[in-house]
Amino acid sequence: MTSRYWVVSLPVENSASSVWNRLQEQISKHSFDTPLYRFNIPNLRVGTLDLLLSLSDDLVKSSNFIEGVSHKTRRQIEEFERVSGVESNALTVDGVPVDSYLTRLVWDEAKYPTMSPLKEIVDSIHSQVAKIEDDLKVRVAEYNNVRSQLNAINRKQSGSLAVRDLSDLVKTEDIIISEHLITLPAIVPKYSQKDWLASYETLTNYVVPRSSKKLYEDNEYALYTVTLFKRAADNFRTNAREKGFQIRDFEYSPEAQDSRKQELERLVRDQESLRSSLLQWCYTSYGEVFSSWMHFCAVRVFAESILRFGLPPSFLVNIHLMLVFYLLLRKVRRKFVQSLKDFVTIQTGNTHWKSEDEMGGGIFGLGGEADTYPYPSFTINLV
Repeated sequence: MTSRYWVVSLPVENSASSVWNRLQEQISKHSFDTPLYRFNIPNLRVGTLDLLLSLSDDLVKSSNFIEGVSHKTRRQIEEFERVSGVESNALTVDGVPVDSYLTRLVWDEAKYPTMSPLKEIVDSIHSQVAKIEDDLKVRVAEYNNVRSQLNAINRKQSGSLAVRDLSDLVKTEDIIISEHLITLPAIVPKYSQKDWLASYETLTNYVVPRSSKKLYEDNEYALYTVTLFKRAADNFRTNAREKGFQIRDFEYSPEAQDSRKQELERLVRDQESLRSSLLQWCYTSYGEVFSSWMHFCAVRVFAESILRFGLPPSFLVNIHLMLVFYLLLRKVRRKFVQSLKDFVTIQTGNTHWKSEDEMGGGIFGLGGEADTYPYPSFTINLV
């Protein structure tokens, strides 16, 4: 998918077709590898100039918001595809690839009636995208909550012996539980195992001789059990801690272990189900956001063109013909900007625009420097 597009609006003096043909000749003459597309916009309702000026103040801010939601949804899709290991699907709007949708935009009259005031259209687009963003936040939060619970369980099962769940390491035959005896799990640093075996029987009274048994070992610690009288357990914990041994609180319960296993399986199923449904929702929602974004771009270039070129009646009739859309597939060359500026200067007869060299050799006029050049323009970044 192409990463960057530029929208440029040009004035039409007589025939839009002749302007289009001359522009193609101008671009072709400089051998630019730059396909051009007509970006057709319907004859929208302008309203008063004061309302248009007021609306223009919010257009850039709303455009950034809508673009941000589009990118956020796309990134969420990419993350889910990566985690799920599924092949990336081409993003579409109602089955149409976004590049094709962008370059062949057809105004959705049912969704955005052209007789509606521009502000009403802008507010409608903004509210629709805001609702999708709110839904995305709720759905992602629900998914992240399940993922966090699952990660917490996995950390307990795969982390260091000092913190991990011991229920899968301690079996029924490792435990003695009676009216007077208790078996405690001891977490012993690997380098202190000899010290443990030499001293555990004397850490307190009433320790069963030779009762310690090694059950498991990781990179840092070893898990031992020790059996002693219940009345000596607290004193044993205190003395063991002073020598650098950790006595973990542990109560063996097959029922609790089965419950934890079932909970883990449920969370795994919930995570996969939520991720799959959220991915499908993101595919659909991205198409809706992208469509809203392109309609908003159409409104924006329409409003900025009115403010730049004025409002004679003939202008309104041809507004859908005077707008041209530029798609740049490769790095922008400086001559392209100068070529476009020269074309507009000839078209309008205005000779007061500075040359590219006088501007310092930049690429102004593409993507945000509309005030520097004799045409409205802005950038659409898809990725």
